[in-house]
Amino acid sequence: MYSLSRKAEDYLEAILNVILEKGYARTKDVAGDLGVSPSSVVEMFRKLDAMHLVEYRKYEGVTLTEKGRAVAEVIKFRHDTLKRLFLLLGVSERAADEDACLMEHELSEESIRRIRLFVDFLDSPDAPADVQGAFEAFCRGKAGESGGK
Repeated sequence: MYSLSRKAEDYLEAILNVILEKGYARTKDVAGDLGVSPSSVVEMFRKLDAMHLVEYRKYEGVTLTEKGRAVAEVIKFRHDTLKRLFLLLGVSERAADEDACLMEHELSEESIRRIRLFVDFLDSPDAPADVQGAFEAFCRGKAGESGGK
């Protein structure tokens, strides 16, 4: 993958998410998705355009280049994989999304692949019966213990 900052990766992922939702990505849409100002978005659009990851047209928005889309899809895959894991663990939607956003940039490809296989396994018919229910019961038991290690 390209050597990009976490911020640039977040923008590529946001652009892809907006495009998947709306079919196009405009400055205000990406700004809303990331919770940043439109001027910050325009600045990053220009940087990503210079790197040939997007095509930015003032007043029209942005499209991903083939390279940009490939990078964005890898980042989205990582994010979605981690978020699914956290949701299976019973983490709230908000925390799962925030934590996935933090971790998607840091884990190795090997770890992400294994986590994805594990999550896919837990969601498959091959998973042991009610493994999630057993885990929830385990967690409730641990929460009831005092002075845990």
